Amino acid sequence: MSYDGLWSIGELAGHAGVTVKTVRFYSDRGLLPETARSTGGHRRYGPGALERLRLIRALRTLDLPLPQIRRILDEECARDGTDEVDGVGGTHGAGGGDGGGGALESAVAGRLRDLGSQLTALRWREAALRLVQESPRGVRAERLRLVGALAVPPSTASMVRFWRAWLPARMPARSVAAFLDVAVPPPPEDPAPEQVLAFARLNALTTGPCTGTERFRPAAHTSASVGALAGLYAGLAEAYELAGAQLRRGRPPRPGEALDGFVAAYTGPYGRRDTPDFRRLLAGRLAADPRIDRYWELTAVVLTPPGHRPEPTPGSAHDWLLAALTAQNATRL
Repeated sequence: MSYDGLWSIGELAGHAGVTVKTVRFYSDRGLLPETARSTGGHRRYGPGALERLRLIRALRTLDLPLPQIRRILDEECARDGTDEVDGVGGTHGAGGGDGGGGALESAVAGRLRDLGSQLTALRWREAALRLVQESPRGVRAERLRLVGALAVPPSTASMVRFWRAWLPARMPARSVAAFLDVAVPPPPEDPAPEQVLAFARLNALTTGPCTGTERFRPAAHTSASVGALAGLYAGLAEAYELAGAQLRRGRPPRPGEALDGFVAAYTGPYGRRDTPDFRRLLAGRLAADPRIDRYWELTAVVLTPPGHRPEPTPGSAHDWLLAALTAQNATRL
C-alpha cells in the first residue's frame, strides 16, 4: 500500500488472489469503482475494495448474475451509509455481519428455485435414460416416442386441459380448481423409470384436441344445477378422502361415513333424499357411467414410489365406494 493508503490494481489483485484482468472486469462494469486515479491515470483502490471484491467473488461462486450482484452491493452501500467502495463489506462483507439484506435473500431464494428445477429436470432425464436402457428391444421405440413427447421438467398441461373439457362448463371456478388438485398428479421430483413411463402415457392419453370428452361424462353432469354441481364435487372430495384412508389400511369396501358422504353428494344433482330406493337407483346409474380406468391406473403409478402400496386416487376411491354401495344394496334385498 502506498503512502496515501491506496492500492494499485495489481496490489488489489494480489491481496485478493485474483488476476488483474478480473479486477479490471468488475471495475469496468461498475461493480468495483476505484477510489481515485494516479497522476498517470492508473486506478487506485481503498482498503474497502478488498472486501467488496471478495463479496463479488463469493456471489459469483453462487452463480448469481451481475445485475443481481449490483443490486446486492448497492443495498450494502445504502445500509452502511456509504456511496462507494470503502464502506462496503468492512463489517457486512462476504465473511461477516448478518449476511445481507432483501436483495441477497431474494437472489439466493431465486437461485435455489432455479437449481431445484434443474435438479428435477436432471433426475427426470436420468430416469428416462434408465427406462430406455432397461426396456426390451421390442418396446424401446414406443417408449422413446412417449418419453420424447414430454417437456423436462414435465408439464401437467395436457391433463388439465382434458379435465377442463370433461367437467361441466358451468362448474364454479373454485370447484374446478379443487377437482384439478386431486385429479391431476404432480410429477414426482425424483421419479423411478416406471413413474416416468406412466406419466408419459398419461400425457399421451390426454394430449390432443379434447373432443368427445362428453362421452366420458357421468349422468349427474347433464341435469345438475350450478349449485348442485358444486355440492356434488365438494361432497365427493370428502368421501374420496375418507375412502382413501380405508384403502391405505387395506380395508375391504363397507358401509360407513365415507359411503354416507358419497351418497349424500349425489342427492343434490338427482333431487332425491338418501333412501334405500335412492341407493339402489344410484348404484345402477354409477355402474352404467362411462369409465376412465386407464387414467386412474396410470395416476396411481405416478403417485406411488416403487415397492409401496398403491396410492389411492379418485378413481380407486370411487370404485371402493361403489363396491360398498353395491354390497349394502345386496344385503337389503
